[in-house]
Amino acid sequence: MNFLTGLTNLTSWLGNVIMPTMAGVLFVIAVLRLSRSAPAQYAVYAGFAALMVSGILRAIETFSRQRAWDDPDAIWITLLGFVNWSANVFLPLYGVLQVVAAILHYGGAGFRIYPGAPWARHVIAAMACFGLSGLLRMAEYFVAQGTGGVS
Repeated sequence: MNFLTGLTNLTSWLGNVIMPTMAGVLFVIAVLRLSRSAPAQYAVYAGFAALMVSGILRAIETFSRQRAWDDPDAIWITLLGFVNWSANVFLPLYGVLQVVAAILHYGGAGFRIYPGAPWARHVIAAMACFGLSGLLRMAEYFVAQGTGGVS
């Protein structure tokens, strides 16, 4: 085993085993602190941060496995896969979440309706998510159609 393989295995173990375990411990600490009327939000934030570290590491592992380590296009393909996933999976789901938030805010769930209410911001964010996702899908279509070269 060489140093790079050991470092890769250590990183994978820390991100995929230790960080989710630490997140669970931090959530337990948050519940215990909340039961004693102590500030618990920092433990909750730290727990979510630990889960985010694990999720980001898993995403990087998935995107980087698409090509061999010595392929000169590995970084480009990894970045392309990340943009593709963001535009085709994350943005539509986030757009739906913004539509739901806009409906709840417009309906007055916890907020008063007044000029400049937050529901308009959620509608604009949802339109931006769906619009950007559609533009990137259209660009992917045109790139795929034009792979034969310019004639």
